[in-house]
Amino acid sequence: MTSAAPAHPSLAHLSDADIEQIGVELDALRDEVLASRGEADAAYIRKVIKTHRQLESGARATLLVSLFPPAWLAGTAMLATAKVLENMELGHNILHGQWDWMRDPEVHSTTWDWDHATPAEDWKHSHNYLHHTYTNIIGKDRDLGYSVLRLSEDQEWKPYHLAQLGINAGLSLFFEYGVALYDIELEKVLHREMSVRAAAGRLGKLWKKVRPQLVKDYVMWPLLSGPSAVTTLGANLTANLARNVWTHTVIFCGHFPDGVAQFSEEQTENETRGGWYVRQLLGSANLEGSELFHVMTGRLSYQIEHHLFPDLPSNRYGEISPRVQEICERYGLPYTTGPLAKQYLTVLRRIARLSLPSGPSDVPVPVRRTAKKAA
Repeated sequence: MTSAAPAHPSLAHLSDADIEQIGVELDALRDEVLASRGEADAAYIRKVIKTHRQLESGARATLLVSLFPPAWLAGTAMLATAKVLENMELGHNILHGQWDWMRDPEVHSTTWDWDHATPAEDWKHSHNYLHHTYTNIIGKDRDLGYSVLRLSEDQEWKPYHLAQLGINAGLSLFFEYGVALYDIELEKVLHREMSVRAAAGRLGKLWKKVRPQLVKDYVMWPLLSGPSAVTTLGANLTANLARNVWTHTVIFCGHFPDGVAQFSEEQTENETRGGWYVRQLLGSANLEGSELFHVMTGRLSYQIEHHLFPDLPSNRYGEISPRVQEICERYGLPYTTGPLAKQYLTVLRRIARLSLPSGPSDVPVPVRRTAKKAA
């Protein structure tokens, strides 16, 4: 079997055998973690669930007297923290099946329903399957811009992209609803790839998920707060906005900062398992911070490890990160990482640059294997 010439400086020094050996080593690392899962991991996720529930209960109790500014600040902070924990470290990771091995019906990808606008089953298809299979492949990974932003020179420029810095700001504030609408794929109606009736059915399913959340946050809890109804309403809105902005920032920093590669369909058409792993390595970026920071990102600060091993327990990513870095160093591959502020500034710079018309990228993308498609 003959391979094409290396398509990217990061791979120019590697042979086909090197690429496949990287896959073998990463498979072995994954198998090692899978075999070592146990009570310590189960205790971790149960502790996070308990902490989330305590924070939410404390927030709700405190907001009953949120007419007093210190109580409003404390309640809002606790509620925002609880919502971030629930979406990031719990919902996202449990729905990935990271904890299915526990066989606990309360902590399982088939039963967990999260505090998010997107129905769990829809999210598992668009995220677990489409995004994690086709990570950063232009034309196949719809997470590249979420159908509204232009994040690659190889994406067609349209006049509305001139406003994409503002669009991005709005998307960050209402990120959960943006993702939910994006998952419905309403653009298919315009392209006559989906009927209006089918789109209406998807919107109805979305409303069925969103409605009880809106009632809970903006009707029920404020009414239960009695004299503090208005301030509780404000606290709930603030907590949801803070959760959305934080989630958006972490996700964008893991996918779109400087140093992260993008790929064409042609150059990934027949990639092997090793090629798939290399694409995840080059198409992701990590964030640096404290243990608390990593928990609050849902360990998506270890985006490289998450893209390599999306079904491993999130609490193990920090443990295996040095070993992934060692593999990258040994094979001369980049391992993109940096502090949050620096990475997000490069994301904003990319969004601003690509808001203007530009031709296709002249930088080749880096996957070039030809064999059986990776699982």
